[in-house]
Amino acid sequence: MMELQQLEQLQKEVRRAKRIASERAGELHDLVEDRLPAAFEELPIMAKACYDACQRWASLNEQLTALEVS
Repeated sequence: MMELQQLEQLQKEVRRAKRIASERAGELHDLVEDRLPAAFEELPIMAKACYDACQRWASLNEQLTALEVS
């Protein structure tokens, strides 16, 4: 069984990943609201960064959920 310290570390990583995903989503939102269509070339890069951040959060959160259930 996972030690309490390891579980707490994973919880911290999930919170951090969620914060980063939220920041990337905010940056993407700002691009769409304030700078399109002029800054359209930034869209794929920012969308990929947002997607990757959300994917990382989802993966970590899935691990955490599985540990908390078991």
